[in-house]
Amino acid sequence: MNKPNVLEPNATDQLPSTQAPSGVPTPKTTEVMVILTAKQGVERHQIMKVMPAEIRSTVKLYLDGKIRQWYSKGDGRGVIFLLDVQTVDEAHAIMDALPLSKENLMDHEYIPVGPLLPLAILIDGGPAQQ
Repeated sequence: MNKPNVLEPNATDQLPSTQAPSGVPTPKTTEVMVILTAKQGVERHQIMKVMPAEIRSTVKLYLDGKIRQWYSKGDGRGVIFLLDVQTVDEAHAIMDALPLSKENLMDHEYIPVGPLLPLAILIDGGPAQQ
């Protein structure tokens, strides 16, 4: 029987690499997409108990301009936020302060996003510049 490697992080703890192959420009991060799903074993009633406080907190973040867009996942098993931040660390700070996160009920996936670099070819006729 194989023992799990306790030094390896969980898949939900891994962040997408922002490192591109050498010489390939990377977009400036203008937002961070956060995908939230219920942790394995968490039941709906546990989430619903915290939901009123979660809704108040996320509405406040929206009104403060921190949440730019928000969506329900198509499978109904979570939400997606587009946060108006420039780093994953900023996104973590926002998400960690929310009630569902404080109760450790949700998994989070953080994806930094930015402008579509190939569009620069339309402007300057050459490869995208950083």
